[in-house]
Amino acid sequence: MSTSITAAARRRPRPLLGLAAAWLLSRALMLWLLVHDDARPLGLGGVSREVHHLYFHWYGILVHGAFPVGDPMWQYPPGAGLVLLSPALLPGVTYFQGFVALTLLTDLAVLLALLRTGLRTGRSLRGAALWIGGLPLLLHLPLARYDVQVTAFAVISLLALTRSPRACGALAGLGALVKVWPALVLIGTPRGRDSRRAWASAALAAAALLTLLATLFRTPFDFLRQQGGRGVQIESLGGTVLGLARRAGWPGRTRYQFGAREFVGPYVHQVATVSLALTVLAFGLLLVWRLRARHWTTATPSDAALAAVLLFTVTSRVISPQYMVWLVGLAAVCLTSRHTTQRPVAWLILAATATSTVVYPALYIEVMRSSWTGCLLMLTRNGLLACAAVLSLVRLWRATAKRPEAVVPPREPRPGSSRLPDDRLSVS
Repeated sequence: MSTSITAAARRRPRPLLGLAAAWLLSRALMLWLLVHDDARPLGLGGVSREVHHLYFHWYGILVHGAFPVGDPMWQYPPGAGLVLLSPALLPGVTYFQGFVALTLLTDLAVLLALLRTGLRTGRSLRGAALWIGGLPLLLHLPLARYDVQVTAFAVISLLALTRSPRACGALAGLGALVKVWPALVLIGTPRGRDSRRAWASAALAAAALLTLLATLFRTPFDFLRQQGGRGVQIESLGGTVLGLARRAGWPGRTRYQFGAREFVGPYVHQVATVSLALTVLAFGLLLVWRLRARHWTTATPSDAALAAVLLFTVTSRVISPQYMVWLVGLAAVCLTSRHTTQRPVAWLILAATATSTVVYPALYIEVMRSSWTGCLLMLTRNGLLACAAVLSLVRLWRATAKRPEAVVPPREPRPGSSRLPDDRLSVS
């Protein structure tokens, strides 16, 4: 990867130097904010507390060959344990320093993958620029959560699809064992042999890793009990409804449970049930889209992945600010293609990401109190996400439901391969 980027740098030095400088400056600022987190320069502090205390606490359990048992905070698939153990790979540093260093290295790996793809014929560097500029909109939060690592699985999986469907599927399957949602990146794989290869590879990779983890660690499935008990987080779409209801006299309140600030009180269970029903509806819409889609461009897999993750994020009972890392990463993959339908969606995601920073950490107290300021912030952020989800699905549906007027004949594939070149259009 580095060789191809170095060769391209000789041909296009200015854009690459600008992107490299922007990455270095923005990440230096993120690190500075992380170091000064306790000083609360931008609102509510304690962003790094999760790594210092919670992740380190789980690390102490994992190194003894077990997953946390009966811990309401542990709601993650067993693959997450490997990410939380990874700082041990860096000797001579604290757990916190090792975690942040590996997060930065993963961030850089995502950037290099986007650059390599963006430098190909018919591709664009806009995806790399979006990743560089989008992540700092969350300030230092991405460095203190493991969502950058999860997003790396999804991003590199999508970028690998045109060259190796099996590698694409394996990365998606491994990512799904870390935080479930990377499995959604396979929703847009073109019909045919490549799609079967990707899905089979995902299943085999996930099964192999799950078997290994079940052999090496005790209680790998306890997370299912904790995940099922989650309620309605105050930052979710349902939480926005309950926050407005609170302003109108609803007697509910907020409580810190399951690792998030959630609403408790009458009708919370019903709101959670509606959220789950909307998630099922979103899944149904995606299945109908796939059945009715008539043609794919090289951008369709990434466009579909972004639409799917947007729909599942918006309908979820929980929308934590770090979830925006996922959407920024997938939007970045979309923008590497000149055929993408998701450019306006990417702008909405950036606006929602910036608003998320105002919500947390800047004015999170207002959101917890369900003040008018807090309610307006949540209406804005979740409204942007809802608009992005609807627009994403509509643009994807329209682009794939009708045949294009003109189709560029594809180049001859290599013997034994059904893959198409990066800059061609497939019609089924």
